[in-house]
Amino acid sequence: LNGLFLRVYYLSLEFYMGRTLQNTMVNLALENACDEATYQLGLDMEELQDIEEDAGLGNGGLGRLAACFLDSMASLGLAAYGYGIRYEFGIFNQKIVNGWQVEEADDWLRYGNPWEKARPEYMRPVHFYGRVEHTPEGVKWVDTQVVLALPYDTPVPGYRNNVVNTMRLWSAKAPCDFNLKDFNVGGYIQAVLDRNLAENISRVLYPNDNFFEGKELRLKQEYFVVAATLQDIVRRFKSSKFGSTEVVRVDLSTLPDKVAIQLNDTHPAMAIPELMRILLDTEHQTWEKAWDIVTRTCAYTNHTVLPEALERWPIDLFQNLLPRHLEIIFEINRRHLERIANLYPGDHDRLRRMSLVEEGDQKKINMAHLCIVGSHAVNGVARIHSDIIKATLFKDFYEVDPHKFQNKTNGITPRRWLVMCNPGLAEVIAERIGEDYIRDLDQLKNLLEFVDDDSLIRDIAKIKQENKLKFSAYLEEHYKVKINPNSMFDVQVKRIHEYKRQLLNCLHIITLYNRIKKEPNKNWTPRTIMIGGKAAPGYHTAKLIIRLITAIGDIVNHDEVVGDRLKVIFLENYKVTLAEKIIPASDLSEQISTAGTEASGTGNMKFMLNGALTIGTMDGANVEMAEEAGEENLFIFGMRVDDVDAMDKSGYDAMEYYNRIPELKQAMDQIAGGYFSPDQHDLFKDIVNMLLHHDRFKVFADYEAYIKCQDKVSALYKNPKEWTKMVIHNIAGCGKFSSDRTISQYAREIWGMEPTPNFCIYLWLFHKKNKC
Repeated sequence: LNGLFLRVYYLSLEFYMGRTLQNTMVNLALENACDEATYQLGLDMEELQDIEEDAGLGNGGLGRLAACFLDSMASLGLAAYGYGIRYEFGIFNQKIVNGWQVEEADDWLRYGNPWEKARPEYMRPVHFYGRVEHTPEGVKWVDTQVVLALPYDTPVPGYRNNVVNTMRLWSAKAPCDFNLKDFNVGGYIQAVLDRNLAENISRVLYPNDNFFEGKELRLKQEYFVVAATLQDIVRRFKSSKFGSTEVVRVDLSTLPDKVAIQLNDTHPAMAIPELMRILLDTEHQTWEKAWDIVTRTCAYTNHTVLPEALERWPIDLFQNLLPRHLEIIFEINRRHLERIANLYPGDHDRLRRMSLVEEGDQKKINMAHLCIVGSHAVNGVARIHSDIIKATLFKDFYEVDPHKFQNKTNGITPRRWLVMCNPGLAEVIAERIGEDYIRDLDQLKNLLEFVDDDSLIRDIAKIKQENKLKFSAYLEEHYKVKINPNSMFDVQVKRIHEYKRQLLNCLHIITLYNRIKKEPNKNWTPRTIMIGGKAAPGYHTAKLIIRLITAIGDIVNHDEVVGDRLKVIFLENYKVTLAEKIIPASDLSEQISTAGTEASGTGNMKFMLNGALTIGTMDGANVEMAEEAGEENLFIFGMRVDDVDAMDKSGYDAMEYYNRIPELKQAMDQIAGGYFSPDQHDLFKDIVNMLLHHDRFKVFADYEAYIKCQDKVSALYKNPKEWTKMVIHNIAGCGKFSSDRTISQYAREIWGMEPTPNFCIYLWLFHKKNKC
């Protein structure tokens, strides 16, 4: 029974939850009853839903994955908690002004949050700064500054199984005591104002995706959530009996048998030295015993191979902010390097590569190395990604501890990303194979029996067209642009980043535009190309990419020769709620990152489940999507990981492609010559210079293959029946990409517990074990 009574703590600095009302109604089977009740009151449920603010406490994939995981953990009956920060301001609201991104604060708590409940009885102190004293009685961290962590609980209901888990988010509060001597010298007002500095810790989400920003406030956030959470974990573990809040003296040696801590990327990495500090300084365990407890309790998920995204904190900052933790990390590193030296005597270069402390002009702590050394399991988030980290990024660590490394391909919750956002398609599927697929997405493969069924083909095509008409009306209302709902909806929505290659999409748009201009009487497949996403406020190139997209749209959309055969729209303020509208209406999903750069992707899975076909590289989860649906049912193009590696060794010469491919040269010359920026000819000179001379992501190398693949897309779209049959193959291949499957694998292979969707059995066993 041990696995049944183990609690999972999912630590993440981001939870991109979106709206809660409709998702809760779906999971509690109350949607029809609530619709009827509001109708009887003369209200419209959709209007009520539109009033709710998105809980945008995440940047993109990592935060949304955490939200999907919470849904699956509840739906599978796991005793699981999500822990994070209750940011007062979430991911910024994006406005497009004169073609440029402008950021506005996301004051999502302006009118309160009806889903949360403050729990002041569980408020916890978190310490910063100070100094360390080594005394005969033990080590003491003294003269610290204290910030209080106030928890807010949000219910996370499982899908129709009477389970409700909890997401607990911490808010920073200043303590009530004041320094009276400051008041005596006239500093009362300043002392009160300085209280706000402490509360800045939970003020705002850092708006960076796949980019590390080594600011003191960010390290404070990371330690704040970890310190408060671990106190909560220990309190709950020490509770004297079921339902008690009294903390008693309990030996923590059995902690790994009852507690699993999952670190969502390196952001909560401070959990490792903080748990060591608690065990050593408070619980007075030996180092060896404490380290055994920590490593058996913690597990680490890696989400990126991009070097600029990996966290490396300066030692000077650590020394000032968290001096005791720096001592502990140094000792972890000393013992770790001693072990490596014994395994590989004389290999000093290996010691340097594997050290937790990186030498250089400024010594830094490598947080990924800390996570690997301090965890019993390390996983990537798609098979190709897990292979890459074993072969390159963490190769040395894999050679030493191969048993630690696993793969857990990401997934999405079918409740939000099908039943809720695309009820028409969910119903059509249920009519053929029953409703059980919502709990067991593998059952979607039963749709293959109907792949040639004209009625299913007709129904799926009809649902797609209805979704497109609905989204067209939305665009007309909110963007004041009228589009052709019979055109192909070609969509790329994700964070704006060079590695995601929105620039490759731009080159295709320009190429298509030039072809239509050259042969206006040809029978072109009409396209509405939509690109959306936010750029980090300090990321100049990403913001310039947005400006290029809007500039191309300005020219293309007003060209009478082109008409409605090609439209380009930048979707402003892309977020969860907008994704729920655009994804069900999409025909083509763009997943075109350079092979080996996208860890997994989850947007690709959402599009696939909602009946969009994928054009993409063999990167991230695209590889497994092609396996599940059949590579012939996706539009795969471009270099594979081995090709990219070979090009890195031989050298990438962008000018060779520029000089050899006339359409590419024409598109680049138009961008460089001001065709799309007539008022400022050199507006895009930085993009042109980057693409021609220092493009890390090799856009030109995949241009030819991409254009040819897009031609195949256009040709197939003219045959609606064959297109829809390919769509059915894709939907039928989605079973693997349920977050229920992902979480079941985490539970069995990392946390050592068995999913228990039947909560009644779980409750009966629990009461029997505890005799209560």
